[in-house]
Amino acid sequence: MHELAASGDVLRLILDSMYEGIVLVDAKGHIVEINQAYLKLLNMERDRVIGRHVTEVIENTRLHRVVETGIPERGQLQRIRQHDMVVHRIPIWQGGKVVGAIGVLIFESIRDLYEIIERLQEHAPQVPSARPETEQGSEAHQVRWAYRIDDFLGQSRAVLDLRRMARKAAQTPVTVLITGESGTGKEVLAQGIHFESNRANGPFISVNCAAIPDSLLEAELFGYDEGAFTGAKRGGKPGQIELAHMGTLFLDEIGDMPLSMQAKLLRVLEDRQVQRVGGTVKREVNLRLISATNRDLERMVEEGRFREDLYYRLNIIRLHIPPLRERKEDIPLLLAHYLDMTCERLGKPRMHLSSEVVERLLAYDWPGNVRELVHMVEVLVSLCDSAYVRLDDFPPHLHKLLQERSSRSPAITPSRSPACDAVPGPAVGSPGAGARERMMQVERELIEAALRESGGNKSLAAKRLGVHRSTLYDKIKKLGIL
Repeated sequence: MHELAASGDVLRLILDSMYEGIVLVDAKGHIVEINQAYLKLLNMERDRVIGRHVTEVIENTRLHRVVETGIPERGQLQRIRQHDMVVHRIPIWQGGKVVGAIGVLIFESIRDLYEIIERLQEHAPQVPSARPETEQGSEAHQVRWAYRIDDFLGQSRAVLDLRRMARKAAQTPVTVLITGESGTGKEVLAQGIHFESNRANGPFISVNCAAIPDSLLEAELFGYDEGAFTGAKRGGKPGQIELAHMGTLFLDEIGDMPLSMQAKLLRVLEDRQVQRVGGTVKREVNLRLISATNRDLERMVEEGRFREDLYYRLNIIRLHIPPLRERKEDIPLLLAHYLDMTCERLGKPRMHLSSEVVERLLAYDWPGNVRELVHMVEVLVSLCDSAYVRLDDFPPHLHKLLQERSSRSPAITPSRSPACDAVPGPAVGSPGAGARERMMQVERELIEAALRESGGNKSLAAKRLGVHRSTLYDKIKKLGIL
């Protein structure tokens, strides 16, 4: 931790210029730096703080636990000097190991957060929510969650650049091609582009071209008229292209689309019209196409397995999602997010990963990318009975898998310091686009935390949150908190 303390006066000057309370601890949990804003809150002098263990100075802290686990804890409720505050706890990685952690007081009063929530809810535009399936009969096309671009999690330079380019793509009407290995989150990014575009109030229709047999793909995409074939639905059925009118059509695994269907898709993109199977009427369609693939389309074009003219139509804006093994600095953040989400979904108390587990997961190659990470977290949460997940809790098949597919070194080399991400908002990213949804999520988490700490006593919870009891009842009813 000598490197962190070496900058001395410069670091102290920067920290003391900030309004948020900030504290820095080393690998043993001892305080090596603290700014004036935090000292003022604690009503302590700097000389009485530096060098002491953080638990001796700051009540209810978990910074020492973050050092142990390497898992960031964002937007957490912490009671300090009889006040509930919102804090971030962020590990500092160097050479593949956690060398310290930084704690940031985001809100020194819950009332400040409520004021921001109220302002955002007043001024933020209505965010479209996931739409229940109506005309579509296939669950594969149902949008279950309205993702935003910030929901594509990560703090690596590659992900920051990807989100920046995705926001630019959202502001244009042109086609987007998303490439990346299976499980990297291509549909999450596609939904984010849709719901931050001027088509956000229109439908988002998702079609997995690899999951539909070639013989059925045409009817699925273009629809059919009554009597088009034996067993055709009376009155016909609109296709997914038609249903995407005034919205976005997302064609996943487009590299698996047969050549005959590629020619018909190209005609739709050129004419902006669609004709159902067995029909004679051409219907106007106004849609934005986003496609995705894990295949090498350039090679497929060279080999004659993908139409060159369609390729150029699709490849106007190209977004490539790097595999998880190439952005390992994102793994702790992803683990923290999906660990909390899985615990909540399975009705389990909040769990944490030991530092040995995090190091082992950082060394793993993740051939299944984020999808595999989510699956592994679900397995661990389901099997572990304690609050801390240790290597002994891994089932034998996961032990074997981690040994076989791990790289020699778990080292990560962040392109930017984790401390640079101290400001973004809780859990899923910084407020901004999708602020209304995100702040409502934060509001729900804070109320639930206050109710837990108050033993379910709503009067006491309202007092802790600094709001009137009737206001809390209204919030509980509005947010559907049981």
